[in-house]
Amino acid sequence: MKPGSLNEEALSVLSDLRLYLHQRYGVPLGVAPSPPLAFPLVFPPLPREGERVGVRGSTTPPASEIPASARTLEEVRRILGDCRRCGLCAGRTNIVFGDGPDAAGLMIVGEAPGAEEDAQGKPFVGRSGQLLSRMLKALGLEREQVYITNVVKCRPPENRNPKVDEVSACSPFLTEQARLVRPKVLLALGTFAAQTLLQTNEPIMKLRGKPYTYAGLPLIVTLHPAACLYNPGNKKYVWEDIKGIPEMLKMDPA
Repeated sequence: MKPGSLNEEALSVLSDLRLYLHQRYGVPLGVAPSPPLAFPLVFPPLPREGERVGVRGSTTPPASEIPASARTLEEVRRILGDCRRCGLCAGRTNIVFGDGPDAAGLMIVGEAPGAEEDAQGKPFVGRSGQLLSRMLKALGLEREQVYITNVVKCRPPENRNPKVDEVSACSPFLTEQARLVRPKVLLALGTFAAQTLLQTNEPIMKLRGKPYTYAGLPLIVTLHPAACLYNPGNKKYVWEDIKGIPEMLKMDPA
């Protein structure tokens, strides 16, 4: 059918539909929308195109360049880019996105990178990471089998606790990582990881030792390995919390 054979009313309807999809969902004009995902990647408001933010000389991509969702971890990392979405960008050496296989049975979520992690760009490579590797071996797991990330992807100055706006800026990326890895078990290490995933202000000692779910995934909460370095007596609590993971990994997904 030649374009000229369409009547004006049909053309008007098509034009209105394209405009609605563009304004309501951000769909480029003339492109059909993708099915909605269970965990949409929602970003904090971004500055207008060309507006400078964060470190001098850098810009945050305009919203029109950021897709509504991602289909691979590599794409999520690309969306994160040279992130300037919170003030932590000013003091970091490297963004510490995550490490491990795309489809891991166990996904571990820590709080934030430390000095060694910031230097190497990989999570849990310092003393806490060495202890974590020994814990995994005690469970019969190698680090290479596990996907590891943090709530906050950049090191807070002097290893201070992450601030609310910093956690908020990174949380959408953590959500996408969990959605794409789709592990059999999620393990939250430490206060901020547990509080972020559970959306609570309860202290870690009140949260640990109980069954939870996050986005339909079994979630275990325990102390951060650093707490075991400071107080070796905490190791017994961590072991109580994680010793059932091997059996959970053997279970078929629901």
